[in-house]
Amino acid sequence: MLYIGDLVNTHGIKGEVRIISIFKYKDLIFKPDNYLYINDEKLKIKTYRKHKNFDMVTFEGYNDINEVLKFKGSKVYINKEEYTFPGPLNEELYGKKVYNNGKYIGTLKEIINNGGGELLVVEGDKEYLIPYVDEFVKEINEDIKLSLIKGFVDEG
Repeated sequence: MLYIGDLVNTHGIKGEVRIISIFKYKDLIFKPDNYLYINDEKLKIKTYRKHKNFDMVTFEGYNDINEVLKFKGSKVYINKEEYTFPGPLNEELYGKKVYNNGKYIGTLKEIINNGGGELLVVEGDKEYLIPYVDEFVKEINEDIKLSLIKGFVDEG
């Protein structure tokens, strides 16, 4: 199972729930007839819409607020095997060695979303924050190969 967000509250009286998610490929996940896993229950998405920073979902078989209250505060998961993603999942990249123009600079600690985009957090001699964009990230396989402009990492 792959964690994709938190079910933070209900919305209205017809069983709609609010999910907070920064999952990279949530446009592939939050679709009618796809499944989410909450508290070991497999739930089929009936409807989906965006509302502010929430992903609003209703589930088949749940039509009342009292039926979904038990999910409030729960973690939301997907079965990774049910999907094909167009690129690597952030969680699969953690711990990889990172090279800038062939020189080792550290390992990928995490990927954070700062609201304007994703940043690679690379732990080396220092901690580096590098925009996760095609202009800088040239190749991802067993390692991450970057080509950064001067000033992102210490030149030495």
